[in-house]
Amino acid sequence: MSEEKRRNGNGGGGVLYKKVSPPPQPQPLDEKRSSSTSSSEKTSTTTKKAIIKSADMKEDLQKEAIEFAISAFEKHNVEKDIAEYIKKEFDKKHGPTWHCIVGRNFGSYVTHETNHFVYFYLDQKAILLFKSG
Repeated sequence: MSEEKRRNGNGGGGVLYKKVSPPPQPQPLDEKRSSSTSSSEKTSTTTKKAIIKSADMKEDLQKEAIEFAISAFEKHNVEKDIAEYIKKEFDKKHGPTWHCIVGRNFGSYVTHETNHFVYFYLDQKAILLFKSG
């Protein structure tokens, strides 16, 4: 095969593409689960996988943030309501002023009090929690 054909991509020397399947979509949490759900179904919502991406926070507070987030996802389906729940719980327990952002696609640049910042994933959702003000 000539060099010209390779350069022009006519001789099989082009770019190869690999088909990648999309990540699995999260199952919506159903607030109105019937009381007949099995115990394995009930525990599936409490065994969510949390991955800390960035933190300036003591480990016990990080664990608490994850626990509040799990509770919020069990009680609410809307990201705004989940964020509100987490924020209010932290305000009650650790004093004001906490801020919480929940979603799948957002950017941020925040100023926070020392030792009061955590950014983590819970399944497919990102949670940013920090204290400022």
